[in-house]
Amino acid sequence: MTPKAQSLAVVVLAAGKGKRMKSNLAKVLHAVAGRSLLGWVLAAARALDPARLVVVLGKEMDEVARAAQPATIAIQDPPRGTGHAVMAAAGELKGFKGDVLVVFADTPMLTADTLRAMVEERRKRRAGVVCLGFRPQDPTLYGRLVTARDGSLLRIVEHKDAGAAERRIGLCNAGAMCLDGALLPKILARLRDDNAQGEYYLTDAVGIARKLGRSVGVVEASENEVMGVDTRAKLAAAEAVAQGRLRAAAMEAGATLIGPETVYLAHDTVLGRDVTVGPFAWFGPGVTVEDEVTIKAFCHLEGAQVARGAIVGPYARLRPGARIGRGVHIGNFVEVKAATIEDGAKVNHLTYVGDARVGRRTNVGAGTITCNYDGFAKHFTDIGADVFVGSNSALVAPVRIGDGAMIGAGSVVTRDVASDALAVERSTQSERPGWAAEFRARRAAEKLSRKG
Repeated sequence: MTPKAQSLAVVVLAAGKGKRMKSNLAKVLHAVAGRSLLGWVLAAARALDPARLVVVLGKEMDEVARAAQPATIAIQDPPRGTGHAVMAAAGELKGFKGDVLVVFADTPMLTADTLRAMVEERRKRRAGVVCLGFRPQDPTLYGRLVTARDGSLLRIVEHKDAGAAERRIGLCNAGAMCLDGALLPKILARLRDDNAQGEYYLTDAVGIARKLGRSVGVVEASENEVMGVDTRAKLAAAEAVAQGRLRAAAMEAGATLIGPETVYLAHDTVLGRDVTVGPFAWFGPGVTVEDEVTIKAFCHLEGAQVARGAIVGPYARLRPGARIGRGVHIGNFVEVKAATIEDGAKVNHLTYVGDARVGRRTNVGAGTITCNYDGFAKHFTDIGADVFVGSNSALVAPVRIGDGAMIGAGSVVTRDVASDALAVERSTQSERPGWAAEFRARRAAEKLSRKG
């Protein structure tokens, strides 16, 4: 039975301030592969199509609340533990009888498959609670999951309270839980804060459920999947895990990554079949690359679409709004922003094309710039099909170059150019015979006189 077959609620705990990150940005808004920690967890939760999705925040976390939309927001004020956070969400779960998943917003690598397995395990066992466990290389400081022979969970023992036998247990608590929504109000009502910290702990739900006559199950995940992020070092570790997953998925789908460990992908990067990506290419969010494209080394792409058979790079930059057509060549040190380069066009060297259209089969020479900004507003450059733009030209927008036109090298084009016309704008070349030889002789004589 899948989670979609019955009602499901997901509660995401995101009230932590993340002081160890030493950042003005809320911990859960730090990014892994171009998506916030919170965004990763919400994406996994939404993949299960929950009937209710509640994000628990602390007060004055408006930026996080905006990032969580359209989820329902519950406020925990003041924060008094994980159990107290679920209490804060209880009002949004009133009357809910389905499964309730409780997950943490700082565990970005948690997958929808694992969450689904937790729900399925609770339903199969008719358990009151299912906990998520993992087997870390170093279990020190983690709570141990003490299980019975049938695999059910007997209790969670914190490391500091564990005896020698319990400390030898490799299965540890990852924090996430799936609870029977009908039982949840009874569990919350029985949580107590009579501990050194004066907080309500969700881990107490295990003992409470068992006292109420309900079994408790366990689902295991890998250590990488449940890793929490609360420092910059752990953020980097999560990035490494995400990149490993994304690279493997891209290659499995038919892309070739030359030096995959040097290629950085975003969470939503789409690479088609027979795409080849050179070393040290970087993909920001919003990039789609169709089949049979070559992305050469040291390219930077973000918010760009690249059509079939195009060649990009090396050292090219495609900024948001770049639309690269079929068979287009974008060469070294070319930057494209908010521009469409139509099928078969070539922009091969040292060129900036912004807020523009480059028509089919047009050739843009080296050093060309579309001058799109006047200090106050952006303006559009429209270059037709089969145009030849000579090297080192400046096209001052707004301007239109008609189909088949030619622009002489070194021109500054400030007015529209008609189709099939030649536009040349440069000063008249003059020549003074013998001047260079006379200049060199004069300079040499001056140099000798200074030495004397």
